[in-house]
Amino acid sequence: MSFLQIGSKYPLPRRFKDCTYSVWTEFVDLVTTHKPLNLGQGFPDYPAFDFVPSILAQISDSKNDLIHQYTRGFGHPRLVNVLSKLYSKLINRSINPFTEILITCGAYEAIHSAISGLIDTGDEVVIMEPYYDCYEPIVRLFGGIPRFIALKNIDVNSEKDAFSSKSWQLNRNELENIFNEKTKLIILNTPHNPTGKVFIREELEMIGNLCKKYNVVCLSDEVYEWLVYKPAVHVRIASLPGMWERTLTIGSAGKTFSVTGWKCGWLYGPDYLIKNASIAHQNNIYTYCTPIQEALAICFEKEIPKLDSPDCYFQNLSIKLLPKRDAFMKTLINTGFKPTIPDAGYFVVADWSKQSSKIDLSSEKDVEEDYKFAKWMTKNVKLLGIPPSAFYSKEHKNLASHLIRFCFFKKDETLNQARDILTNWKKSLDGCKL
Repeated sequence: MSFLQIGSKYPLPRRFKDCTYSVWTEFVDLVTTHKPLNLGQGFPDYPAFDFVPSILAQISDSKNDLIHQYTRGFGHPRLVNVLSKLYSKLINRSINPFTEILITCGAYEAIHSAISGLIDTGDEVVIMEPYYDCYEPIVRLFGGIPRFIALKNIDVNSEKDAFSSKSWQLNRNELENIFNEKTKLIILNTPHNPTGKVFIREELEMIGNLCKKYNVVCLSDEVYEWLVYKPAVHVRIASLPGMWERTLTIGSAGKTFSVTGWKCGWLYGPDYLIKNASIAHQNNIYTYCTPIQEALAICFEKEIPKLDSPDCYFQNLSIKLLPKRDAFMKTLINTGFKPTIPDAGYFVVADWSKQSSKIDLSSEKDVEEDYKFAKWMTKNVKLLGIPPSAFYSKEHKNLASHLIRFCFFKKDETLNQARDILTNWKKSLDGCKL
């Protein structure tokens, strides 16, 4: 039997019919081929905090042989206990470590287990755009029907050099019209990737009131909870009246301790919602890496006593990133971009409309303009950003047509290199001799 005959019997299953390779697969390949300066992917290019990997090194040399064996399927006891201590304080209620917390293989698996454990065929799920790109395919994979609503920049026509992330807002009437008796879940992301928006209490109350009215669960993706720039304040929707009962909150060790390769995440919420996600989890990966969970528990134990102190790691993270944010915003403004200045996170979306008339993108065959621009930049300017239309539904991709996303959680040397690349590029566009 030929390979062609075998392959014809094994097409991609129908449940994956709307799925393709992600934007990350495509753009990581571009990095390999064209070797640009990579400001696309969301991780630091230096050891942000040395104490974190050193703890894992100590554990690897431990005399406790069981640390290298399976741990409890729903979460290593030491880690769930310390997370219970942390979040019980933050949301002002007692969280049971063994029934109200689930440890997952990254925030990605937390999203997967929550959605697969909560929705059934035909259930509607409200997704705000732009969104983390796995939300939509996971909903579709389990038979859910995504209902999209876009955050829109109300200052898009402003003459200012930059936008505020506060300008990206939900339309109350549009949101109310999406909710109905079939709505099962709404996915909230605050602090928001990629806009850097931090939802204020009034916005969260609007979402919460609709959840209560239609008996809807809120899946709150809060992986950037420690990356908030003052005076912005992160409000956890589970802490609002009547919302603990209907909220699953997602956290991430990769974002919390700047170790994305550790791929550890978690969910916390009421036991009946955690139970659903736990059943999905045990029939997916069963349990997560024991030594990494042990190391993270020690990291949290080290920092929780200093939680209200200015020298606490959690407080310092955004302080250390703020100068990088401000320097990179200056670079973007000076080189013809119009960025949205983020109140949180380490991404920036920037409008490149000013330069569009000076660039010939005809060599790029993509449908979306932002994909053409991002690929053109990678090949010709040697700077990699990510096209944000990857984070929109088909009907709303036009909203990102002149946007690009960059990550500024990089060494100062890397950001200086980006400044020089963009400065020389602008000179070339303006007809200056380099």
